[in-house]
Amino acid sequence: MSASMVGTAIEFYDNYCYSIAAATYFSAVFFPKSDPVVGTLQSLLTFAISFLARPFGSLLFGHFGDKLGRKQTLVVALMVMGTSTFVVGLLPGYAKIGIWSVVLLCLCRVCQGLGLAGEWSGAALVATENAPRNKRALYGSFPNLGAPIGFLLSYGLNLVLTSVFTQEQMQAWGWRLPFLLSAVLVVVGMYMRIHMSETPVYRKASHEQRTAHHPLFELRHYWKNVVLGTCAMGITYTIFYILGTWSLSYGVKSLGFTQHEYLFMQVFSVLFFAAFIVLSCLRADAVGRKRVLLAATAATLVFSFLAPGLLTGQRNFMGALVFLCVGFVLMGSLFGPCGAYLPEMFPMKVRYSGAGFAYNLAAILGGAFAPTLATWLVSNYGIWALGWYLGAMSALALVALLAFKESKDVDFAR
Repeated sequence: MSASMVGTAIEFYDNYCYSIAAATYFSAVFFPKSDPVVGTLQSLLTFAISFLARPFGSLLFGHFGDKLGRKQTLVVALMVMGTSTFVVGLLPGYAKIGIWSVVLLCLCRVCQGLGLAGEWSGAALVATENAPRNKRALYGSFPNLGAPIGFLLSYGLNLVLTSVFTQEQMQAWGWRLPFLLSAVLVVVGMYMRIHMSETPVYRKASHEQRTAHHPLFELRHYWKNVVLGTCAMGITYTIFYILGTWSLSYGVKSLGFTQHEYLFMQVFSVLFFAAFIVLSCLRADAVGRKRVLLAATAATLVFSFLAPGLLTGQRNFMGALVFLCVGFVLMGSLFGPCGAYLPEMFPMKVRYSGAGFAYNLAAILGGAFAPTLATWLVSNYGIWALGWYLGAMSALALVALLAFKESKDVDFAR
């Protein structure tokens, strides 16, 4: 369980470090000739590039994960992801090598996306394929707990750095430190991954020669499950990157908070995220994944039309904190059961490919352009446009959840 959680913690740490830097520093480092608003939009678009690469990574790693096993695939995924994150911290800015700095940044982001794509689905399978039948959602919460752990590590580190260094120092070189320090986490993660064992479900299937020789070819029979899983999980990504990336930029540039103040509120509110991952999974084991996800998605739909009112007025600490805390409660309730819900949508022979492909398509649908779209919508139509955006994604997820018939007793060995 710890190997699955550590890997996803590193995955989310890497992604959050990039989201903070893209929202705060990259416009000046890599797009200095652009208008500040345009530069922010351009840096957020580089954030989206990783998501566009993720479906290809999920197909690549999913193929080998279903054909050769979970362990070997997760080791390679972590290596690709960790190396590309470290290299971002070494990249020269636009002032030194011009447009090539942007090209190299985008290339690193693509490699991050490929590695990230193979990480979550494999980690979720390591957890759920080792779980007792009546605790599969709870075990599936372990890799998902990597999200708040990675969040606390990345945002906590940035909070410390902004306390120690001036804004000018952070802009000049301090932003690089979180990327370079990721090497420590990768070494720890690699050690744990190399020493973990293959899942008993996969070992049994391999021994009985029930693994697929061409998993991606087999996956075509389950395209409806991929579509429904993608649409059901899209809102999970949307609300997360609204809370974690867009609101940081908006809180500092439009609401008058310092970056240190807003980071502190985010670090505090993510504790609710972690708690509700576990609570929602306990409930999902008791009453079913679908019922919990339906309730959480319906609550998110209601929240979407109340949230903009919390982000009005200058330096409204209480409003911003309630926005973040309630948002992360909903995020944990949505994200927790997905660790079991998506793998249970697919049989063993295409489970890595299917769950990974749906998860990473959801990342594009819900998360890739969420910060950019939210920035554009609010800039052009005001803060209440944010509610319509969240509401539309919530409604789409509700339709997808209702359309899928959840099995009451999934045989994970098949």
